[in-house]
Amino acid sequence: MDPTPSTGGAENSDTIDSQTAHSGGLRDVVALTLPAASAYLTVLRTATASLAARLDFTLDDIEDLRIAVDEACALLLVSAVPGSSLDCTFTLSPGVMHVLVTVESLDGEPPSEDTFAWTVLKALAGDVDTFTGPGNKVSITLQKRRGVRADLGEPAGHVRGSGAANETPLGDAVGTP
Repeated sequence: MDPTPSTGGAENSDTIDSQTAHSGGLRDVVALTLPAASAYLTVLRTATASLAARLDFTLDDIEDLRIAVDEACALLLVSAVPGSSLDCTFTLSPGVMHVLVTVESLDGEPPSEDTFAWTVLKALAGDVDTFTGPGNKVSITLQKRRGVRADLGEPAGHVRGSGAANETPLGDAVGTP
């Protein structure tokens, strides 16, 4: 098995091919199709972690991605047609993972973006969107960059106001001179 990323990767996906052409980068595409049932999300969480590790994501980034993909699937499975499939496509490029999760929905409506679950998803993944496709297909896309805190758009490990000028001496913090 060749560990070098392939160019393109999904000849049958215009979206992925156009992303590859515009970025000029190498990409691998991994597609999984599972039954649309929460019992199979363990497989998806494991695949997410393995692929993120392949991109040298930090342990925190890997855990964020696992939770984000799980949350995206949970949002979609609520209205999934019983007996249908959940399709998940991972597009890997250096330092970035793009995930597309799609189900056939009973109502064809995307999940609400005014929920706590959506807020958690955005905090964990950063770039998140939802859309509907042909028929009653509903999708969520998310993108995670290695080393960037999704909630602040800053490098991992960065602490706001951590400069010496912002530090308060211990005596002042506890009310002593």
